[in-house]
Amino acid sequence: MDTSSKQNLGVSAYHWLKRDIIRGVFSPGEKLLMSGLKDRYGLGIGPLREALSQLVAESLVVAISQRGYRVAPMSLSELADLYDARAQLEGLILELAIQRGGDDWEADILAKAHTLAKVTEVNSSEELLDVWDTRHKAFHTAIAAGCNSPHLLKVRESLFDQVERYRHLWLRETVFSAEALERKRREHAALVEVILSRDAKRAAGMMREHLMTPVPIITEVMRRRELA
Repeated sequence: MDTSSKQNLGVSAYHWLKRDIIRGVFSPGEKLLMSGLKDRYGLGIGPLREALSQLVAESLVVAISQRGYRVAPMSLSELADLYDARAQLEGLILELAIQRGGDDWEADILAKAHTLAKVTEVNSSEELLDVWDTRHKAFHTAIAAGCNSPHLLKVRESLFDQVERYRHLWLRETVFSAEALERKRREHAALVEVILSRDAKRAAGMMREHLMTPVPIITEVMRRRELA
């Protein structure tokens, strides 16, 4: 097998395993047995080890000395810290974006907000979750892009990766509720209005508040499922 094929297998293993960890297929603290992973994904040890190493770097998997790997634990203290860090950074990034973003930046935000508000008919609940989540990420990424700082955006992406498991708990509670989706639509519309008015301080405050709203919901879900 050539180098390119091996790299593709490693990338596939990483995406499949990450998705399953985020979606709770593997529980926090669960041991990831290589034999089970080989059967599930139909891949060899090499690509799986590569994927596991990458997920260790993203804090989704923990390496156990000489004893393999486990899914990283989840906790209410980590939930609070990750969301606070994310909200503070996103507020800063938005202030910079308002200072630096031009007409193209504004147009992209409006386009992404419009697309998000009009999630089309889908065939299943899982498809609805995927479509809304993809458009929601695109909306927030369009806002952040105006900061024009590759380094800040890289830190943002890293925090997003670490928060994904917690965020998915919120997503499942929200996307299947018409009332919750409408509440989010109103929040997004208000946020866009303030961003376009170029009121940096108010927009940053609204963004921080917007990003912290999932925390009580996630806390309740974690307690209900005995994840904390």
